[in-house]
Amino acid sequence: MAAGELKPPPARLMWGEWPRGAVNAARLAGARRRLRAAPAGDGRPVLVLPGLFNSDRSNFAMRGFLNRLGYRAHPWRLGRNLGARTIGLEGERLFARVEAIVADAGQPVTLIGISLGGIMARLIAHRRPDLVREVITVSSPFAGPPRATNVWRAFEWLTGERIDDAHVAGLRAEVARPLPVPATAIWSASDGLVNGRACRIDAEPAVEVVSSHVGVQLNPDVLVAIAGVLAQRRA
Repeated sequence: MAAGELKPPPARLMWGEWPRGAVNAARLAGARRRLRAAPAGDGRPVLVLPGLFNSDRSNFAMRGFLNRLGYRAHPWRLGRNLGARTIGLEGERLFARVEAIVADAGQPVTLIGISLGGIMARLIAHRRPDLVREVITVSSPFAGPPRATNVWRAFEWLTGERIDDAHVAGLRAEVARPLPVPATAIWSASDGLVNGRACRIDAEPAVEVVSSHVGVQLNPDVLVAIAGVLAQRRA
């Protein structure tokens, strides 16, 4: 199916999102032994970008996990993710944050973006590949039309952006192109908010997990998958 023909997930998946999100959190509490067995980190800097309307608080568990493995996981420190309202029309506030991390670390940063945060991570990597070592997207619908999601109206309301605006369409086309740096997409066919096929392209590696969209950053399968991807490219 072509990207433009993708449809949003069915209602049965969408309405199950919040109960399944709670299951992710419950599973995380019981997965300590499995998470401790994940491959050790190598000290590289990692920046975690939250999803729509979320802040750094939403991914504290992911950053804590990465720090315990031995990475240096950074918050984005930009508040709630309200699209251009938060990062600037061309992402200038986010670019400044990435530049500061790279300057402090003395090396490019790995970007891990959740949902809308993954789209932003890809934008940075396209425009400033010198700053980015690798991109990992999690449940991020960068490769499909906004209407292949059940959240495009919420996106418009929260961000003030219109999905059919020429500027937004141009950004969508830009982030959907293969990246000039290593990239991996983590996605789920059972995602109730975004079509999983819109979360990956054939030109880049992808890892499938079973997860809701809500609370995906708390899913131990996702955390283990991220650790595995990071371990493939050690310093």
